[in-house]
Amino acid sequence: MIKEKRTKILLIIFLLTDVKFDWVSFDSNIEKIFDLSINQKTKGTISGLIKEGLIEKKENEENKYRLTEKGFKELCFEFPFFRFLKESWDKKWRIISYEIPEAKREIRDRLRREMQGWGLGPWHRSFWLTPHPVIERLKDLTSQKEEEKYIQSFEADHSFGNREILIEKVWEKSNFDKKYRELFKKWHEILSSNDEKINKFKKIIVEYILILKEDPGLPKELIGESWIGFEGWNIFKEIRSILLS
Repeated sequence: MIKEKRTKILLIIFLLTDVKFDWVSFDSNIEKIFDLSINQKTKGTISGLIKEGLIEKKENEENKYRLTEKGFKELCFEFPFFRFLKESWDKKWRIISYEIPEAKREIRDRLRREMQGWGLGPWHRSFWLTPHPVIERLKDLTSQKEEEKYIQSFEADHSFGNREILIEKVWEKSNFDKKYRELFKKWHEILSSNDEKINKFKKIIVEYILILKEDPGLPKELIGESWIGFEGWNIFKEIRSILLS
């Protein structure tokens, strides 16, 4: 499960309501499913998210929250798969290049951690590709920092070449296809067990988050509307409605 509490709270709200941004009650079931204690530390994190405009609290109701547009965009930098469930792709490719010397390994590793959820795929040596709108985020992260001098970034249209070959080379689409098929088998095993509904849903989510952290979140224009990742999302929503009913 997710350790960083801010991200965890945003993720909980989205997984329970998806793109509708409905209200979510943080009750005992939520605590159990997501291993989240509603203690003072958690309440402090929630207050911070409200102040930043990432979530809203329902007036006159205890522990009832919903995601904002700003909160959704923040979450998409951790889980890029979610972005194009709601937003349309602008048909732009982002190319990021950085060559940070081995002597500056700490800076390089920090930058890689920051960019982990941006849907970046290795195109050529030191060149990374993504369809996600990440350039402004990159500027904010590196402005007036040492790593700024090692980075170049571009936005471009794709004008020539086989995109399917490109997608397989950069993101290994076939590998993700296998991972989703393995996920469906695990989900089937969980649903076939004699466990309680809440425990089943907890296990379903744990397995799903593992692949969501890796999925680059390519838009349907690149990967096709029938891609197995979108099928997985629809199956998850069906499971959610059954196990939380």
